[in-house]
Amino acid sequence: MEHKPLVELQTVADLIPETRSPMTREERLTRWAELLEREPERRLRPLHEIEYKGPQARRAVRAENSPLTVAYEDRVLRAEGLASDNLGDALDFFGLTEDQAHFAFCSCHMGNLFEARSAARWVRRFIPRAPQQRRTLWGAFSAFFGL
Repeated sequence: MEHKPLVELQTVADLIPETRSPMTREERLTRWAELLEREPERRLRPLHEIEYKGPQARRAVRAENSPLTVAYEDRVLRAEGLASDNLGDALDFFGLTEDQAHFAFCSCHMGNLFEARSAARWVRRFIPRAPQQRRTLWGAFSAFFGL
């Protein structure tokens, strides 16, 4: 196979860059959940006691082989803008609150190791539900906790 620079190819073909709109928050969360579900028994590490860290230190928290690592390993999510597997970058990219991340990924709730299927269930809880389910206090509560 012969490789040629893009500039050279443009002289012999009409190259149109693929244009697509950025993924929505729901699409990013769904992809993350699907990535976790691909290896449901994969043993993941939690983020260590994030509630005890100051705001800047909390944003910098990461753990090898955490649910955030699974997201960052995906080239599609990186191309969409996921900058790292640090907590702060994940919060910004996925639109999560610190409370959501604490309940889903902190060692005080998850122990020392947990399976990817458990993380996937948490991520799916963060995907917005139909508007009629959010109109009541119970709907908001159940959407947050995935009930």
